[in-house]
Amino acid sequence: MPDLKVSIVQYDIAWLNPAKNLKKIESLLLSIDRTDLIVLPEMFTTGFTMDVSANSEKMDGPTIDWMRKVAERKGASITGSLIIQTENGIHNRLVWVRPDGMISHYDKRHLFRMAGEDEQFTEGQEKIYPIIKGWRICPLICYDLRFPVWSRNQNDYDALIYVANWPASRNSAWETLNKARAIENLSPVIAVNRVGRDGKGIDYIGNSAVYDATGEEVVGFDTPTEGVRTATLKYTDLKAHRTKFPTYLDADDFAIQG
Repeated sequence: MPDLKVSIVQYDIAWLNPAKNLKKIESLLLSIDRTDLIVLPEMFTTGFTMDVSANSEKMDGPTIDWMRKVAERKGASITGSLIIQTENGIHNRLVWVRPDGMISHYDKRHLFRMAGEDEQFTEGQEKIYPIIKGWRICPLICYDLRFPVWSRNQNDYDALIYVANWPASRNSAWETLNKARAIENLSPVIAVNRVGRDGKGIDYIGNSAVYDATGEEVVGFDTPTEGVRTATLKYTDLKAHRTKFPTYLDADDFAIQG
């Protein structure tokens, strides 16, 4: 299986200003020559807001159209989450757009009750596993990181993604849990967070990174700066690690209820 090039985009999300944020992302993406996957943070057009009525879009809205154009222009899949309104409610929805314009999505399952997210959004029930160059990817959102059962690799995927608005005050948990999810699932983890201060006065320091299946950092941000980092994930290394240390053979069987 070929290698996978992944580009993580870390920036200060302008509060409730989609046009400004999309313009900033475009300027940051100018630094990318070639990649297979572009990963943006959680709620990448607005920041982590609970003002859903004024900031939601539909699946035929301007941001999805923008994602299609970027994916086609860059020849890469692009993903991140935004506030989406459907007939079934408001969702913190990770949207995955391929270069050919095909779309899939994942609605955040674990809603952050400490910020009232569970009161404003409808939780998701199903994961997705988009494929790039043969790699099976499992994309999840922020608070999902704290729930290892939902993240468990049951031979479902080859790489795990977390897009987030994870505050600086809980940075230790962000770093520790991303590494833990990589180690326990024998899977690379692609962790993308924002920087700056949001409209509620909450500070973020990023620490976006790509970890290999042993929990070692492949590439990341050493400072809370805006930018893009690109990592190459080698399937031969992943396969060798899973063959040498096959903990999945002793994993417990389980089923998630509800």
